[in-house]
Amino acid sequence: MATGARSKRKAGAPPWRRHFPDVARWDEPLEISTLAGLLSHSLRDFPDRPALTFRATTIAYREFGGMVDRLAGGFHRLGVHRGQTVALYLPNTPWHPLCFFALTKIGVRVAHISALDAPREIEHKIRDSGAVALITTNLPGLLPQAIAAVAHAPRLQVIVGDDARWGGLSPAIPFEVTENVHQLDPLLRSEPYSGPEEPSPDDVALLQYTGGTTGLPKAAVITHGNLTAAVSMYRLWTDGARPQPGEGRSLCVLPLFHIYALTTVMLQAIREGAELILHARFDATHVIEDIEKRRVTGFAGVPTMWIAIANQPDIEKRDFSSLLICASGGAPMPFEMENRVVRIVGQRLRIGWGMTETAPAGTRVPTRASARAGLIGIPFPHVDMRIVSLDDPRRELGPDEAGEIAIRGANVFRGYWNNEDETRSSFADGWFLTGDIGAMDAKGLFRILDRKKNMIISSGFNVYPTAIENAIYEHPDVRETIVIGVPDAYRGQAAKAFISLKAGAQPPSLEELQTFLSTRLGRHEIPTALEIREELPRSPAGKLLAKVLIEEERSLAADRPRQAS
Repeated sequence: MATGARSKRKAGAPPWRRHFPDVARWDEPLEISTLAGLLSHSLRDFPDRPALTFRATTIAYREFGGMVDRLAGGFHRLGVHRGQTVALYLPNTPWHPLCFFALTKIGVRVAHISALDAPREIEHKIRDSGAVALITTNLPGLLPQAIAAVAHAPRLQVIVGDDARWGGLSPAIPFEVTENVHQLDPLLRSEPYSGPEEPSPDDVALLQYTGGTTGLPKAAVITHGNLTAAVSMYRLWTDGARPQPGEGRSLCVLPLFHIYALTTVMLQAIREGAELILHARFDATHVIEDIEKRRVTGFAGVPTMWIAIANQPDIEKRDFSSLLICASGGAPMPFEMENRVVRIVGQRLRIGWGMTETAPAGTRVPTRASARAGLIGIPFPHVDMRIVSLDDPRRELGPDEAGEIAIRGANVFRGYWNNEDETRSSFADGWFLTGDIGAMDAKGLFRILDRKKNMIISSGFNVYPTAIENAIYEHPDVRETIVIGVPDAYRGQAAKAFISLKAGAQPPSLEELQTFLSTRLGRHEIPTALEIREELPRSPAGKLLAKVLIEEERSLAADRPRQAS
């Protein structure tokens, strides 16, 4: 503002409620409970409905609830107790929802470890979270790393679920039961848990690692109340068709270790009594077949998934008529691709914005809002958002002024695990400072302009340049490096590394660098482009300047269409 004075929103309802009064049940209270309480609704109302389908296995809600209770009893008798942390290192498999609900039922914190994590990231998350146990499955891409983790955490218990229980298609590998390595399957024969005290909505349910700007991931502390509040916010949104409770079929190919799949897909499906159709991994052909044959009513994906679906042969001839909910999140959807997907599926995509720290409810675009690039919509019920000054986060800005997006609500996390400084700097007057630069118009519609932090979102995953740079610096021939995000037609963004070499060193090829980084970074973090330079740009004070390279890449991208013409 020209005067520099504090801007105050007009008294009364926020602008989004005045301009979009009919898209949500704005005044209905939130349903905030524990995760066991969330599950209880469907156990009571839809006991014989399918809860989960994976490969050829279908589990009804009554059976699912019994398995959760017995696993909870087994974990408790194994020595896992309220207030401890257990890490889940699992792909999409029934073991994930079963263990997630069983652990949180007895008051245990779950720490997700990504199936894409490199060994050093696994070790950091186990150490940082204080995990007493790690649950995995006997697949070649997971079990060896899980067993290796014991060498770095000798007191860690590894609990292994047999993939064959669910009609395993991949060759499982044998393992030896030892003092530290246990079988998960026998715990399903335990007596149901009947502990004296259940968790409360204020208890921590989840330590969700979000990456770290200093090179190490940090964990968002998310409570039972945060997660169930987010699910309730989704349910209060009434704009657009949706199946009746107990009648939905939700297809989940997003990884359940990601907050988007955990809350928006799995927890929401469970609360609605829907059937969760789980795929171990994304395959566009299989997704389309399931939508057609199983008459799927809801599918949520990241933009790369929608792009892959849209690029399938004869996609215009496929039957998407059963879909009532088509959602895209996790990363910005290219505007032209969004329009193409809308033409294919015959309805608007449900586009929104959220973060790990918001569990991840944030905004959604109303169907009658004009689609445009960068639009993320209006806040969900019981979420408040504003734009604040980059210089003074306590000063609210007016319509169409660019600043940082700030948010508050019952879904917003408690802070960062064992990181008081990061927590303190991320809040101002009770508002979480998101790090996203945006603006709000007079109707209360928010749009994203840029990211405050130099973060890359690749295929829906947060990728932090500093973490990649730290790994590249381990290469014996590297003198200096800068990593930035560049546009990628499939992933949305990908990492590009700029490197200067030590005297006499031979330049590595991109493939050689990727091989070097393969044990140091997750697959989603490894650069897809490499440029060797004599010198990297720096400030007069000697600081390396990523922004110079970002601007160069933007200029090159802008010139390409003109060169082609």
